[in-house]
Amino acid sequence: MATPIILDCDPGHDDALAIVLAAAHPAVRLLAISTVAGNQTLDKTTRNARRICDVAGIAGVPIVAGRAKPLRGNQIVAADVHGESGLDGPGFGPPVTPVTSTDGVGYLRDLLRGRAEQVTVVATGPLTNVAALLLAAPDVAAMIERVVFMGGSTEQGNVTPCAEFNVYADPEAADIVLHSGIPVTMVGLNVTHQALADEAVQRRIAAIGSPLARVCVELLDFFAGTYHDIWGFPAPPLHDPIAVALLAEPDVVGTTRTRLDIELTGTFTRGATVVDLYERTGRPPNADVAVRLDTERFWDMVVRAVATLST
Repeated sequence: MATPIILDCDPGHDDALAIVLAAAHPAVRLLAISTVAGNQTLDKTTRNARRICDVAGIAGVPIVAGRAKPLRGNQIVAADVHGESGLDGPGFGPPVTPVTSTDGVGYLRDLLRGRAEQVTVVATGPLTNVAALLLAAPDVAAMIERVVFMGGSTEQGNVTPCAEFNVYADPEAADIVLHSGIPVTMVGLNVTHQALADEAVQRRIAAIGSPLARVCVELLDFFAGTYHDIWGFPAPPLHDPIAVALLAEPDVVGTTRTRLDIELTGTFTRGATVVDLYERTGRPPNADVAVRLDTERFWDMVVRAVATLST
């Protein structure tokens, strides 16, 4: 039976491929796409989710717009990585797929309250929507089986030396989700940096020959440029689809049970994910953390997803 999920995202080049994988994989049933401010402002991330659904032919999946600002502090965006639109590279026409609700948190609350079975939340942007939902409607925590989020790292960050973007953008939200009592799995940069969309990967996608495949290659080509210019990567890492892959085919991503904490106050470390892999703190484990990736199988999943939505 397919796992029902809500994909909470901030498209974003890698979020775009996460949407494709979530919509195409038979082990996943995509109930809704909720958008959040992150890689770009909320209006742009919502427009980008609509654009991807348009080009991928994803119909019947509600798109709901969530929170435009973090719970605390100033909003940041990643225009240097994703461009002014948040999805620079391809040319898109005006989006056609509608926005079902501009009260994303309220929509998710009602969706969860109306279900007889639990839902998994896959979050590939800042965790603002998920935290706001839990603060506004604590009862829905019982209807969330698990939160799998792309964010953090067991190593260094990418927006500061210690902090990864999604957690740094709203560390209070990440902390609330982590301490909600809902099982949490973190998919961090230590694993996602293993998934480089090199020329061989792009050729496989291009060979599909569909409009969706062409857009995906154009997205990856733009993403490659920014990752090379900023961090010197030889190819762009495709972070967000790994969170979907972990849920769809769990043996593709190896995890370990460990202690995870979010740094909220450090002068140089705010937003860092403190992962006690060597059990040095004596604090009890509270999360599953991704530590390994079967890269070949992951890319097979992504290519197959693009091909599936291209038919």
